[in-house]
Amino acid sequence: MPAADGPVRVMIVDDHPIWRESVARDLGEGGYQVVATADDGEAAVRIAAAVRPDVVLMDLQLPGLSGVAAIARIRAADERVRVLVLSASGEDADVLEAVKAGARGYLVKSARLEELLDAVASARRGELHCSPRIAALMFGHLTAMVRGAAGGAGVDRLSLTSRQLQIVRLIEEGLSNKEIARQLSIEVSTVKNHVHNVLGKLQVQHRWQAPGVVLPTARAPRTYARI
Repeated sequence: MPAADGPVRVMIVDDHPIWRESVARDLGEGGYQVVATADDGEAAVRIAAAVRPDVVLMDLQLPGLSGVAAIARIRAADERVRVLVLSASGEDADVLEAVKAGARGYLVKSARLEELLDAVASARRGELHCSPRIAALMFGHLTAMVRGAAGGAGVDRLSLTSRQLQIVRLIEEGLSNKEIARQLSIEVSTVKNHVHNVLGKLQVQHRWQAPGVVLPTARAPRTYARI
């Protein structure tokens, strides 16, 4: 939810007017302030530089400049702007490219409204918000990348503790922070701290940094399709 010192200022980027209006209405009703919209990547970069929103809610399939390219340019211009992807695509390649470009979270458009509102708040705090499947994808990709770069000894070379290795494997299985905490009999905050530390060690060739990772507490069907 919006921060105590004022509403979170959000910019919506999507080339479908009805979808933009629907999301803007939902965010407004949720206590967020929609300060701008854009319908293509070039406009998104230009308007974000002028408006400086807290969070940009970005579609990936845009005319002209792609959503991924727009994310990279927005983040290069001002790293304080957080970008959260809301896309119809859940393809692995799209997820990974968006995160590499600097996205602070990734939701598909079938997500529940409550999850969208929580994800915007998480992005504003600098946390990475995504579904368990997408989190597992990122950890799997990063771990494989580091292993390959280190000649098969990547995880060892990163000096991960046994607990961190446990948590990485559970994330790759699709468990949420809450589920991991329950299985390992530790606090959720402890899981988040370990995830933060692991991500810090797995930043090879990535410019994004995560002070925290927020995963949904359940894998219920997502139903944010408003139109």
